[in-house]
Amino acid sequence: MSQTSQAFVDAHPSAQDNAVTVRGVSKNYGAVEALKNMSLEFPRGQLTSLLGPSGCGKTTLLKIIAGLLKADSGEIIVNGKAVTGPGPNRAFVFQDFALLPWASVLRNVAFGLELRGVAKSEREAKAEKYIKDVGLAGFEHSFPHELSGGMRQRVGLARALSVDAQVLLLDEPFSAVDEQTRRKFQEDLLALVANENKTFIFVTHSIEEAVYVSDQIAILLPRPSRVHEIIRPSNFRAKGIDNIRRDPEYLDIVDEIWASLRNYVE
Repeated sequence: MSQTSQAFVDAHPSAQDNAVTVRGVSKNYGAVEALKNMSLEFPRGQLTSLLGPSGCGKTTLLKIIAGLLKADSGEIIVNGKAVTGPGPNRAFVFQDFALLPWASVLRNVAFGLELRGVAKSEREAKAEKYIKDVGLAGFEHSFPHELSGGMRQRVGLARALSVDAQVLLLDEPFSAVDEQTRRKFQEDLLALVANENKTFIFVTHSIEEAVYVSDQIAILLPRPSRVHEIIRPSNFRAKGIDNIRRDPEYLDIVDEIWASLRNYVE
């Protein structure tokens, strides 16, 4: 950890409870300010949604946390260490699946472990576990072109889970599937958050989806990009997944978020 990172953690003991800390991060694309002095904390073992209109920097922030983009200033701290690039403690689930078209489901899911030099028997056993966990048992030897869009996205999720990263970064992973599949994915995501003891950072444009799946929602606003509000919904999960969308507090939070965002939607 850098001296500045250590000083920050020492001065903020609660930071130890956060898997990811974003501190004073700025990123420009030419004259466009994508992020300006952004600071945000992501609690360990929880799901935080980044929610906001197009152009508010959600995907940019996610890629900086992943180490895929370099910030112009500021610092990202993951599990007490400053991010300097991609690392095994983070895994990215892309919106467009990003599968190897020539590889089977099993090979795709095991690919990250293969790159790390994990023995074939071990990586395939782990891949098979997560293929089953995401509901694709029986499709291990199928190829991406033989799968529906929803099934391909499940392969991407299984691949991210198989490398056993502590932080999973999901960039609108459900946007390319139909509404019925999306709802099933949301239910599956709740189960993963409950069972995997990982930290999930989830980018979405859907207010309803964010309130449904999140422990914490960070509302981002553009021009310049900033954190407008942090919302922590009540524990809807305790009421059962079939009751969440009918809960009056769920409906109130959805309405309140829309009231905050409506003037920024073009």
